[in-house]
Amino acid sequence: MKRSFIREILESIDEETISFAGGLPDEMLFPLKDLKEANAKVYEHATNLQYTTSDGLFELREKIAELYNEEGFPTDAKNILITTGSQQALYIIAKHFQNREITIENPSYLGAVNIFKINSLSMKAITLKNNGIKIKQFKKAYKKSKLCYLIPDFQNPMASLYSDAKREKIAKYILKTDGYIIEDAPYNKLYFEKKSQSISSRIPNNSLHLGSFSKTLSPSLRLGWVRGNTEIIKEFLKIKETIDLHSCSIAQHTLNNYLTDKQNYKCHLQNIRDSYKKKMEFFAKALQRHLPAFRFEKPKGGMFIYGYLKGVDTYELVQECMKKKVVFVPANQFYLGDETSDEIRFNFTHSSAEEVENGLKKIALTLIAL
Repeated sequence: MKRSFIREILESIDEETISFAGGLPDEMLFPLKDLKEANAKVYEHATNLQYTTSDGLFELREKIAELYNEEGFPTDAKNILITTGSQQALYIIAKHFQNREITIENPSYLGAVNIFKINSLSMKAITLKNNGIKIKQFKKAYKKSKLCYLIPDFQNPMASLYSDAKREKIAKYILKTDGYIIEDAPYNKLYFEKKSQSISSRIPNNSLHLGSFSKTLSPSLRLGWVRGNTEIIKEFLKIKETIDLHSCSIAQHTLNNYLTDKQNYKCHLQNIRDSYKKKMEFFAKALQRHLPAFRFEKPKGGMFIYGYLKGVDTYELVQECMKKKVVFVPANQFYLGDETSDEIRFNFTHSSAEEVENGLKKIALTLIAL
């Protein structure tokens, strides 16, 4: 198991460094006033600072279930387990399925890969394209594993969006083999055009749908959840209780208060989508100006632009770029092996226009000097 390159980067860079590395949301879009008011209400009752139930505040689970129901995905509060970020949800799930085989995308989210390794899950990586994984490869691997981990919406790192046809084929095959999908969905609200129907909603009893408020409200809340059938949620609860007694109740009460006005939250989400689409378009145009050799397709949502510089070892490139105070994530960090890669993941949501221009200029100059 290797440490996250992104976490290491965050520890080593200073305020002068322009970072396109982390999947950081734009803090200028955080609803500070609304969250401050929601948090203040928590301290009106001393009992809000007490221990709470391990599966999470009931009222909050109800509100999350309502969001699913509004999207045509029948869900009850008992289908929801609140976790300390979706990263904890991944750990709980991996612990439940430990020593199994699992089918994953290639490339995949490093945080999940490390969790699978530490829980002795044997990973079979399937080639990922812009419209989803290769179905024939998936079926061959899944027939044996009956467990998969996929990020269908604006995948990390590739920013790919699964087509409706592939979602349907995957759902039908999982149902046919009576297996499970772990569907990680931290970016599914960040669409620029339209929201896609989740794979999980097509097979509610064979799916584990992971959600998070880190990308839509605030990462520091550290609140996520897993939606599953009631029997498996009960099993997950036993595992969670060995990790912590419950996720932060102050954060849960704050979020519950905030979500009381659902229309306000929906307006906030639309504001994020509008802002991120503009940021993506600006970043894409800047890439075309400063790094014309970089090949990529504009994403339809999410937080990343992914592409390649043909024949360039991008890990070597980022080491040199760090000396010039600019960083990105080389794609070799997202593959199971230690092979070199000419691919790059850029985060476009956190940097200002000036930082984008200056950062890409520095990368271009470094590339020439290699």
